[in-house]
Amino acid sequence: MSNVSFSFRGNNPVREAIHSVFLYYAIKNGLTMGIVNAGQLEIYDQIPAALREKVEDVVLNRNGDATEALLAIAEQFKGGGAVKEAETEEWRSYPVEKRLEHALVKGITTWIVEDTEACRQQCARPIEVIEGPLMNGMNVVGDLFGSGKMFLPQVVKSARVMKQAVAHLIPFIEEEKGDKPEAKGKILMATVKGDVHDIGKNIVGVVLGCNGYDIVDLGVMVPAEKILQVAREEKCDIIGLSGLITPSLDEMVHVAREMQRQDFHLPLMIGGATTSKAHTAVKIEPGYKNDAVVYVTDASRAVGVATQLLSKELKAGFVERTRVDYAEVRERTAARSNRAERLSYADAVKAKPVFDWATYQPAVPSFTGARLLEDIDLATLAEYIDWTPFFISWDLAGKYPRILQDEVVGEAATALFADAQAMLRKLIDEKLIKARAVFGFWPANQVDDDDIQLFDAQGEPLARLHHLRQQTIKPDGKPDLSLADFVAPHGSGLTDYIGGFITTAGIGAEELAKGYQDSGDDYNSIMVKALADRLAEACAEWLHEQVRKQHWGYACDEHLDNEGLIREQYRGIRPAPGYPACPDHTEKATLFALLDENNQSGVSLTEHFAMFPTAAVSGWYFAHPQAQYFAVGKVDKDQIDAYSARKGQEVRISERWLSPNLGYEPSV
Repeated sequence: MSNVSFSFRGNNPVREAIHSVFLYYAIKNGLTMGIVNAGQLEIYDQIPAALREKVEDVVLNRNGDATEALLAIAEQFKGGGAVKEAETEEWRSYPVEKRLEHALVKGITTWIVEDTEACRQQCARPIEVIEGPLMNGMNVVGDLFGSGKMFLPQVVKSARVMKQAVAHLIPFIEEEKGDKPEAKGKILMATVKGDVHDIGKNIVGVVLGCNGYDIVDLGVMVPAEKILQVAREEKCDIIGLSGLITPSLDEMVHVAREMQRQDFHLPLMIGGATTSKAHTAVKIEPGYKNDAVVYVTDASRAVGVATQLLSKELKAGFVERTRVDYAEVRERTAARSNRAERLSYADAVKAKPVFDWATYQPAVPSFTGARLLEDIDLATLAEYIDWTPFFISWDLAGKYPRILQDEVVGEAATALFADAQAMLRKLIDEKLIKARAVFGFWPANQVDDDDIQLFDAQGEPLARLHHLRQQTIKPDGKPDLSLADFVAPHGSGLTDYIGGFITTAGIGAEELAKGYQDSGDDYNSIMVKALADRLAEACAEWLHEQVRKQHWGYACDEHLDNEGLIREQYRGIRPAPGYPACPDHTEKATLFALLDENNQSGVSLTEHFAMFPTAAVSGWYFAHPQAQYFAVGKVDKDQIDAYSARKGQEVRISERWLSPNLGYEPSV
């Protein structure tokens, strides 16, 4: 790219075009972080073609007289006479119905109120604007989305346009005594009791709303009794349940059984990160026989599922195919369970890794106990963001930065990334959200094979961490791992250490997102939550680096770029309770009691051990050079019995919290 400097004052379209073109090509060529002023950006495709060509000549250094040519054409755009192509391009001369369609498809809000009012003036009744051109436009959006020519971020932008149009019409509709457009059906959506995660649910609700369904969104942490009560009161046609943490799976089973007990006859849709077709088929569907139970993989499938469930012609066939499919899933799952062979728990313990503790020198942290970090610099954290999960949260598959050049989703991903950069800059510059962390270290030793005993500064027992061990039969003598293996045994004579952390970038995020949502801007509401999640993860990554280099100091010479950090090319791990290496969510209670008894972090636990605000990360620090991530996988009853005895709790309680890991069917 050429090195040319221009100076334009005011709201100059040439400056906006230069900024936008430069950012567009910088992102295309691998820019990972940029500081931009959203107010000085134009949508790339809406830059006037003649101006865009001249700007590209300069930015890409395509010819020797590019600068002079741009300066010459710049005079034509002075004073905002052609500030945006959208103001002068052909679509503004379309009939108003087509202008509404174009605005919906392109996500343009600039003239939506003006055009909606113009259309209202032409219609006999305001409701006709919704039932006619607006729904026609959303049908085009739905068709493009369904055919893979439009992607989730664009659909959410279309929903923002639709909501602004409907908001303008509501007062006029209410004057006609509450006349409402006829919806395709009413769908209740809720994140189940104990779970606070709602990005996926909100996205599905927006997509369904865009396709003509009336959505009753009960929010998060909704108990079964409220879900069923509202479903009756609102005369809902479908109930949709969402959840992210593994305890939510049991809550969904409970809701399904309650629907059967209370004689409901409504389809039940299941979705969320920890849900699956197998869990739906094996655990949920058998408890509810009055109607269909359907697992929905993602937002792009929700409309098709809802359409078939509410269609007189299609429902019977769809339900029968689903039931046959789920019966086959249950048979396959049962067959796998019957032929799966695992080591006994005693033999798994014998297969633990062998370390030379006689020559091992544990790294000693610079302090013990807990410390609080407040107002962590968001600009610093932004440099640690792993962007790939951000795109996944918007249903755009692909690894960053390659996704920006993807032939299918590249254009949508690039536009989404530019919007994310603008919002990220706003969050940082205006200090709209805050990041905070608590972390600490304690003397520790492995005890009883799979537990870790923590001690206070005087060497007195402080807390005990309970872990599970793999029971997998492995080839080539590979060990069966437990996290306790990476801490020196009590009998070694060594004082080892373990650390813990809680990070959040969600202070203020929930309120900010709600403000956007209440104003009809689901796009920016979801964007705030998605970015807060990324910043919380980035905070965990940044803090772990500080721990390795400074506070624990066992990796003072580490020099990794962000890609190296994402690939975990460093010594030490930070596994989180509830995840594969330590799948018991209840262990978070010990972590929070050790670190944050007075809630200095601002993060709290729900009754199902979900963290709130949702933009939070917690876990343990292990420093052993051979510490590694792994999945415990399926375990048998002999280990659950031993685990329950060490925790001092009933086996049925352990089975409830570790349900996804059970390699057997627990007794009722």
